[in-house]
Amino acid sequence: MGEREAVEAFRSGFNCAQAVLFQFADVVGLPKETLSLVATGFGAGMGRRQEVCGAVSGGVMAIGLARGRRLDQAKEGQEGAYALTRELMAAFEAEHGSVRCRDILEGCELLTPEGQAQFRERKLGERCESCIATVVRALDRMIR
Repeated sequence: MGEREAVEAFRSGFNCAQAVLFQFADVVGLPKETLSLVATGFGAGMGRRQEVCGAVSGGVMAIGLARGRRLDQAKEGQEGAYALTRELMAAFEAEHGSVRCRDILEGCELLTPEGQAQFRERKLGERCESCIATVVRALDRMIR
């Protein structure tokens, strides 16, 4: 699994969060079907609200599932996942300027049919693909 597979998942219709999270099914020990369900609402900055980039959200979910705090663990497990989350977000911001979907897509409004048409016309999906690849590369280093 990797960047290419994640981008292909996105191109085939899965959202950015799903595309990222799928690449770590082996690491987190869950089937892609479960991961697809969990990540569904996080695409396009959470339900097309364009808040935190869905690729980043998918990455944070992968961190939690791979390195998060289990019920029987002390709080230190949580702190480790927080540190990895900050590291992921910093690396993403360094490459894309922001973790916010709306900023990355230069204000293109995904909640409207007009905005969705503009997304296609301006080929903004290529930016999403780049974001997905960034997160997968970072997570390969961090949790794989």
